Amino acid sequence: MEYKDYYKILGVSRNVSPEELKKAYRKLARKYHPDVSKEANAEAKFKEVGEAYEALKDPEKRAQYDQFGSNYQNGQSFTPPPGWGQGGGGASHGNFSHFFESMFGAGGGATNRGDNFFAQGEDVNAKITISLEDAFNGAKKNIRRPNGSTQTGTLNVKIPSGITSGKKIRLAGQGKSGMGGKDGDLYLEVQIAAHLHYRLDNKDVILDLPIAPWEAALGAKVTVPTLAGKINLTIPAGAKSGQKMRLKGRGLPGKEPGDQFVVLQIMTPPADTDEAKEFYQQMSEELNFNPREIIEKVL
Repeated sequence: MEYKDYYKILGVSRNVSPEELKKAYRKLARKYHPDVSKEANAEAKFKEVGEAYEALKDPEKRAQYDQFGSNYQNGQSFTPPPGWGQGGGGASHGNFSHFFESMFGAGGGATNRGDNFFAQGEDVNAKITISLEDAFNGAKKNIRRPNGSTQTGTLNVKIPSGITSGKKIRLAGQGKSGMGGKDGDLYLEVQIAAHLHYRLDNKDVILDLPIAPWEAALGAKVTVPTLAGKINLTIPAGAKSGQKMRLKGRGLPGKEPGDQFVVLQIMTPPADTDEAKEFYQQMSEELNFNPREIIEKVL
């Protein structure tokens, strides 16, 4: 049988990178695709470049093929070693040349008929975790390509301002490589990491705000953090623990921005000195306050 120099067929050197290999293949696949090409013997050429790419795109097949070195010339008579290429198993379907099947086994690759080598690549789904600040302000991230993508290297990802957990960012053409056709897309599902101070409810931001008993009883003006910066908040006299105060439009931005809710948490000062104990004793005697009065009436 004839030896096939797959590197020569694709017009690349033996040390070609996977990216350049794919680029060379796609160029030739478009050139010779039977549906669009006017080249002589386009269908045969199309199958030939498809077979060459099938052999070289897979690292294991490429390493197996490279064992022969560069001593053979394209079209030169070739006799494989005994038993070579029988591991692939399966009967020949005429999809590849006898050389390919002798090298890798009959069924050692994908079908090479019609449009199968001109198919679009598959989409890839992955997850990306971002901070709440990135979700609020928007950001640019460099990430490694996720598992499942047949491409290598890093990606620049733009995080849009106001994105919420569960939303997906689409990166066109960054999924699995197409076989002569369009590459698949990469979909990154956003997860917003837990924050030290804030909680999220969709686009609303929730903050537990500690206040002193006298601030709750008498009212006060306090400084409150928001994702856009600090603001002054007026606490009404007689405020209760668990009471919510709404800061309109201070949540995640968007066409309909979320709000920030400040949940008041009354903190009791510790009675850890004689003076503090005496003060609490004086309060109990003078204020005539029973916090369980309503419950006791029911009981």
